Amino acid sequence: MTKRTPPLQTVQISLLQSRAFPTRSEAMANLDRQIALAAAAGSKIICTQELCLDEYFCRRQDPDLFNLAEAIPGPLTEHYSSLARQHAVVLVLSLFEKCAPGLCYNTAVILDADGTMLGKYRKMHIPQDPGFEEKFYFAPGDLGFQAFTTAYGRIGVIICWDQWFPEAARLTALKGAELILCPTAIGGLECEGPALAAQQLAAWLNVQQAHAVANGCYYAAVNRTGREGETSFWGSSFCCDFYGEFIAKGSDREPEIVTARCDFAALEEHRRMWPFFRDRRIDAYSHISRRFDA
Repeated sequence: MTKRTPPLQTVQISLLQSRAFPTRSEAMANLDRQIALAAAAGSKIICTQELCLDEYFCRRQDPDLFNLAEAIPGPLTEHYSSLARQHAVVLVLSLFEKCAPGLCYNTAVILDADGTMLGKYRKMHIPQDPGFEEKFYFAPGDLGFQAFTTAYGRIGVIICWDQWFPEAARLTALKGAELILCPTAIGGLECEGPALAAQQLAAWLNVQQAHAVANGCYYAAVNRTGREGETSFWGSSFCCDFYGEFIAKGSDREPEIVTARCDFAALEEHRRMWPFFRDRRIDAYSHISRRFDA
């Protein structure tokens, strides 16, 4: 049995913001390099963007693209388990998971610092919009909202479209997450124009900052950057604290490693002062399970 050391109180995290590459082998080489750089700089928890080894293929419906999906565990998770162990880092890796023929999920794998796969989270909310044809590829997640006890703290994961739903962040926090990580692939269509893109980007930031405040935890989102087809991805990966204040924020255009320090010990005092979990009226929330209740 592996002997676990007590979790660090202050943990450095890195968010790997990148662009798409022409081939998966090029994407893997870039990701491997980013992981090594982040680990060398002292980061202990490292998170990738959504579907980190591929272009955002959901821009169109193409049955051949199901060939990109891979079983978990499988060769990709074996490779990155080895890297997590080599660098002694917790790695959150967003992949296209094949469960059975015609049944795939948008999945994040949580790899501990000794290379152990702690579990996986399957994206719960699946969008369907022009340029975001995700219902064609992914079944809705069936594992629920979770948190994972890692070598460096208790983390939760949600994915992209989940980020717009306060229930997703709340249920993840109620599982004990000190840090919620959100791999994402979000941007705007060129035909929509810059004014709408700016409004949507601001809303994207605001709603996630609110999740951090409402749940008294750290929150980080990892987005891709660059243009793919008619979609321009926003980048702007960030980490904010329990007041919703940015402690690190990336470029809206350039690939980069966004690094932040999270003081998990501070959550104890903060939640004593703002005891949102204590004051929840769980007896009054039954109607939230209805689609609409006018």
